[in-house]
Amino acid sequence: MDYQIKAFKIISILEAISFLLLLLVAMPLKYIWGYPQMVETVGMAHGVLFILYLIASYYMYEKLNWSLKTLAIVMVCSVLPLGPFYAERKYLPS
Repeated sequence: MDYQIKAFKIISILEAISFLLLLLVAMPLKYIWGYPQMVETVGMAHGVLFILYLIASYYMYEKLNWSLKTLAIVMVCSVLPLGPFYAERKYLPS
């Protein structure tokens, strides 16, 4: 497997996990139990991974000759909790 595709898959998985951690663990800790520290840490990691995911998506658009529609779908997947898992499985070669 090409190392750029493998790198995108790793970024995609990490971005999705960080988003789920933010939504399902860090946010309840902050708003239900009053512990905002995890939101700061997980939120920063997620932000960095989100930006990396968007940059890597554009790189994959060029490398794999995706259509603009495919690029748009993959980028929209970045704001859906399980979206990067879907994008990785649907649009990347095995």
